[in-house]
Amino acid sequence: MTATDSLLSGLIDYAGLYPPAGLDMKSAVSSYLAYKRNRHSELLGRFIVDRKRLSELREVAGDAIADMPLSVIASSVAEVSNIAQLHKGGFRVESIEVKPDGLDEIGLKTAWRPPESTVYFEVPMMPLDVEVLTSIRMVGARVKIRTGGITAAAFPSSEAIAAMLTAMAGRDLEFKATAGLHHPIRGCHPFTYEPDSETGIMHGFLNLFLAATDIYFGGTEDRAQQILDEQDPEAFRVTADTIGWRSFQWSAEKLRTVRGEFAISFGSCSFVEPIQDLERLGWL
Repeated sequence: MTATDSLLSGLIDYAGLYPPAGLDMKSAVSSYLAYKRNRHSELLGRFIVDRKRLSELREVAGDAIADMPLSVIASSVAEVSNIAQLHKGGFRVESIEVKPDGLDEIGLKTAWRPPESTVYFEVPMMPLDVEVLTSIRMVGARVKIRTGGITAAAFPSSEAIAAMLTAMAGRDLEFKATAGLHHPIRGCHPFTYEPDSETGIMHGFLNLFLAATDIYFGGTEDRAQQILDEQDPEAFRVTADTIGWRSFQWSAEKLRTVRGEFAISFGSCSFVEPIQDLERLGWL
């Protein structure tokens, strides 16, 4: 497996139902199944869907539901126990994402954790609450971080992300990211697909996952912030065996390890944009 394969395999969880794409169920399912037949299908991860729309998903997808690994968004921590029963109905629920109200809800999860699914708790990066992270680690769950949105205010600073990466790595916490990561390299882009969309700086998913790799293998928080801030595509180098940034490089083995043990995936409402950008960069 090449370094690029190690970094990109299964990286993108498809969130076509959510803004700014906001597709209807039929279009989102059709797109996902088409992407599974795409020549870059190895980058495709799970189909993200709200718990309340699962019946609609089954109706639209039909027998194809068996070919759709899911990440289900619960409206509350209490709802996770209901999602645990969905495997019996033919759904492939690989992960569950939920935003807890506080420490008490995280602690309650242990009584009814779905054995077949991984639970991700969405937590804010600012302020960074290490007690919450410790609680998530204690119950064997993972962290979901939000890295953008459809307004400039929704994007956390590189400093905040670097601090969160450091805190999670120090507690052996796996994470996934969501929102604002349509493009591989940090840069200025429209936040939505509307003609009058606000534009601004968006984080790059390569920046994020390479910063996570560096942190995981002993890099400093300051250097992670520098990687996150990088906007020059020429600063990143790829060979069959390594991916590098400036004077630093990481082997295919390290990239494979960090994807399996720390930086798991990211959710994107577009699968096409990341692929097109990676092709333009010559990474695919």
